Amino acid sequence: MIHKLGVVVMTAYYPLLMKLGITPNYVAFSQTACALKLIRGNPDALQLVTKCLYPDVAKQFGTNWKAVERNIRSAADIAWRCNPQLVTNLAGYPLMERPKAAQFIAILSRADVSSLS
Repeated sequence: MIHKLGVVVMTAYYPLLMKLGITPNYVAFSQTACALKLIRGNPDALQLVTKCLYPDVAKQFGTNWKAVERNIRSAADIAWRCNPQLVTNLAGYPLMERPKAAQFIAILSRADVSSLS
């Protein structure tokens, strides 16, 4: 269960996800927002995505870490197809191809979401 503060942190990422073309009808929308909330609370989880981050997200959604990784990979694919320029701008370096799931989470976690609302 997500506490009220966690919901506020998660919803702070919603405008960014929407600008990237990731809409609430995708499971990836909520799972990506949840992963970003967890990263904000524990940035070290970016170094252990399959051991810490994905399993923690999976627990909150009643699924397994592989499904979470697949859904975040789908979110990265959607963002890359819909708004590759924004993904590249957020990365801060040239991207020649769609970022991998963990790379996508790392890129989004650095975004200043307060300026996107």
